[in-house]
Amino acid sequence: MRILLSGGSRSGKSGLAQSLAKKLAGDGPAYYWATMEPTDGEDEARIEKHLRDRDGLGFITVERGRFPLDAELPSDACVLFDSVTALLANAMFAEGFDPNAPETAAKEILSLSLRVKNFVCVSDEIFRDGAGFDETTEAFRRGLAEVCRALAGEFDCVAEVVCGIPKILKGGLPE
Repeated sequence: MRILLSGGSRSGKSGLAQSLAKKLAGDGPAYYWATMEPTDGEDEARIEKHLRDRDGLGFITVERGRFPLDAELPSDACVLFDSVTALLANAMFAEGFDPNAPETAAKEILSLSLRVKNFVCVSDEIFRDGAGFDETTEAFRRGLAEVCRALAGEFDCVAEVVCGIPKILKGGLPE
């Protein structure tokens, strides 16, 4: 099963994703694919919070924030991929501006999602804001929307998360 969870910042996406990934993994291996590359103290604090939140849950952590997404994973694994937003930011801005990063990100994430039994993917919804931003920020927002559209088109379930509560937009979550 492939699931995309999107929502605003601190909406409960990651907590829900952890619960779903552990349920889907069952007795099989559960991987937490962390994409954030910290740039400041706020990022580091957020990473520490996520580590505390999943402490004792049995996730094997893969820290990979850029392409290629070629880690060896068992085919019976469940991967929690957190997050599309951070991966795309890393890819688009790490070494100058890469306008092709959204297309590459979508292909890489879709490819990774097909290599494992279950895949739970998290993304922010910064593309839904009605405010206008500078050209680079708008390119990132459009790129994130492009990646999410590609994933939503292929995944079994798509849900928007608000206050930890999923609103199902496609398919259904596992019972």
